[in-house]
Amino acid sequence: MCDEIPLFEIPWDENDVTNAVDSLTRGSYWANGPYIEEFERGLEEYLGIEHAITVNSGTTALVAALTAHGIGEGDEVIVPSFTFIATANAVRLVGARPVFADIERETYGIDPEHAATLITDDTAAIVPVHPYGAPCEVGLLEDIAADADVALIEDAAEAFGSDYRGRTLGTIGDSAALSFCQNKVLPTGEGGAVVTDDDDVARRLDRFRSHGRASEDYFDSSDSGEYVSLGTNVRMSDLVASIGCSQLEKVEDHIANRRRVATRLSEGLADVDGVEPHTAGGRGRHVYQLYTVSFDESVDRDVVIDTLSSRGISSKIYWEPAVHLTQSYRDEYGYQPGSLPVTEEVAGRVLSLPMHPELSADQIDRITSAVETGVERGREVETADRPRPSN
Repeated sequence: MCDEIPLFEIPWDENDVTNAVDSLTRGSYWANGPYIEEFERGLEEYLGIEHAITVNSGTTALVAALTAHGIGEGDEVIVPSFTFIATANAVRLVGARPVFADIERETYGIDPEHAATLITDDTAAIVPVHPYGAPCEVGLLEDIAADADVALIEDAAEAFGSDYRGRTLGTIGDSAALSFCQNKVLPTGEGGAVVTDDDDVARRLDRFRSHGRASEDYFDSSDSGEYVSLGTNVRMSDLVASIGCSQLEKVEDHIANRRRVATRLSEGLADVDGVEPHTAGGRGRHVYQLYTVSFDESVDRDVVIDTLSSRGISSKIYWEPAVHLTQSYRDEYGYQPGSLPVTEEVAGRVLSLPMHPELSADQIDRITSAVETGVERGREVETADRPRPSN
């Protein structure tokens, strides 16, 4: 019996433990300690951006970014439906309406041409997603947002360390939301950040994450603080930031190893008909937060999943149904199948395979072998299910 291969594993070392112990055993400043500032300065230096404001998740990073840009009731925000539901939920949580744009077949990101047709007087922002760790056509979306005078807020949750034609993702829009969830390129368990070059947006973000408090010395001051705007508590803890500091030191090694793993996976699948790995397509650096393939119409995806599972190999569909066809969005906005044809077609063909920086060559070969067998079986099932000719 072979060992199981999970969808992901978290790469950690003794330095992560040392930092965490240091934060805990300090015995103070667990809510607002020195690792938070160190992590934020590290993110700013890595990305080459003026401000990084940490929060407690990628979802709250999106909510905070939208709020800091003044987006709320009566506004429309253009988002993809082919994404984790947090992208659209964040728009609803600030009181605005998500307007779904279809995606490109090449990038799986927002189709700029379709997005341009969705601009109205109520449009306040475009929130593109960089799927799986590769850039969408964010340069064209940047032009569309500028022409329409609306904010461009990148959802870079999956794309830390990636770039678009040499420009670091997360620095192209007016702001960007990052995620440090456990399966991300830079993991801290949970956590997120908003990054921006805009001083005013950064100031509003800082206040929003701390109840709208203007004073920065709340935990060291004898007074109760000055509150100047509506906010909440979405701060990152010092313990989480301590792990972030350690992970950031080795993130380039993690990315290099993810790319090494992806290369071997793609080489192993190169001769398997009907399987196409997702790539950056020459637009920039793919960091492979997820390694995802698509199958052609002749392959039964469920059979591939079953074959992988029978060999102890995890896989997952990111994302089907697409957000607009989830029950919540169908009930609220009346979306029906056929609303976003490319999104729905792609959602029906993709499958993410195990990916983490420490996957061994033997494990990678087991994965590609299982996919090949699954595709053969899946194609046989598809053929058997087709109507037979009458003569």
